[in-house]
Amino acid sequence: MTRGRAGVGRRPAGAAVAAATAVWAVVALTGCSLRIEEASCGGGQYPVLAVNSAGSDCVPDGEEPADGWARYPEGKVPEKVGDRWDTYWSTHTLDENGAVIAIPEGP
Repeated sequence: MTRGRAGVGRRPAGAAVAAATAVWAVVALTGCSLRIEEASCGGGQYPVLAVNSAGSDCVPDGEEPADGWARYPEGKVPEKVGDRWDTYWSTHTLDENGAVIAIPEGP
């Protein structure tokens, strides 16, 4: 009867488990999270919102928003999906005079 070598093929798996455990220990001890944040707009763009309506879009830097769209008020611009201002503007918008209003109810 021929016997195989003990432990062959087991070291890489054990090393992978040890490495994964070490990474999670660092994350847990430092309070870091692995959350991925998505930017509101890509590089070279800025976010705009629909006037008197729900909606947002991105406009290339150096261009003005199209009719029916406006820049966010200074200091209230969403930077990441789900951040404070992204959440706020999901229920608010600007009217034609630039005043902040609740998003009008649909039909």
